[in-house]
Amino acid sequence: MAKKVIISCAVTGAIHTPSMSPHLPVTAEEIAQAAIGAAEAGAAIIHLHARNPVDGRPDQNPDLFEPFLQVIRQRSDAVINLTTGGHPSMTLEERLRPATRFQPELVSLNMGSMGFGLFPMLDRYKDWQHDWEPQLLEASRDLVFKNTYKDIEGLLALLSPLGTRFEFECYDTSHLYNLAHFLDRGLVKAPLFVQTCFGILGGIGSHPDDVMHMKRTADRLFGDQYIWSVLGAGARQMGIVAMAASMGGNVRVGLEDSLWGGPGRLAQSNAEQVASARAIIEGMGLSVATPDEARAILHLKGGDRTAI
Repeated sequence: MAKKVIISCAVTGAIHTPSMSPHLPVTAEEIAQAAIGAAEAGAAIIHLHARNPVDGRPDQNPDLFEPFLQVIRQRSDAVINLTTGGHPSMTLEERLRPATRFQPELVSLNMGSMGFGLFPMLDRYKDWQHDWEPQLLEASRDLVFKNTYKDIEGLLALLSPLGTRFEFECYDTSHLYNLAHFLDRGLVKAPLFVQTCFGILGGIGSHPDDVMHMKRTADRLFGDQYIWSVLGAGARQMGIVAMAASMGGNVRVGLEDSLWGGPGRLAQSNAEQVASARAIIEGMGLSVATPDEARAILHLKGGDRTAI
């Protein structure tokens, strides 16, 4: 049987702003439709943030999540993965509100404090719809995305008893070692879903050597106790997808991580990126995992045991 590759899709995120692409979903209806389209294209996991529907600002108010979560749950069997990262400028308490309310099967968990440099995007865009957009990007020049050991311990203690499992987002080698520390202490359980993240300023780069280095390190630290996935920020997204799939990994795409559908061309939708990733995977003779297959691989509790 061909290996099953899990495709995750990060639908809207908090990195890009409405001015950067007219295809970035902002309202609850747009986010729901984007998520359903991605699932229909082959994404087993849908990773979700919310936006203020008036100005597109990232927002962790659970009341903004509820409308699109209900629609996605009604119209798709995809695994719902809620952010606990929110935006680097938010407090941990703000970031945790949706996860604690909805108790999803899966949440993202950033595995260390880091610089999260979004300010280089200011050089690529000149026309802004909202004043907050360039201000938020500029603020990242003097911002640390705080994920201390105490923060991570508290998050694990809060969500683990709910049966929620974690997409461990590792932006550099040190984050893998942090995760190994929590595994050694028995605070996280195998199989670990390790999302190695490439191309964010403040984390590891997106060169093929960087991908190989993170994979070798994870293999050494975790052996057969982890499930490997990758995301590539920006133009390197599909190159990293292809590399990881050829190495036995799983992949994440979506407009949170990259706005591009090809050289110099904006992606029209999240579904377009999922379809591109699926074509790469199936072109290698591999198969895309269904949501239930992803649940089995990652040992998830099932959608019927959430509060959505």
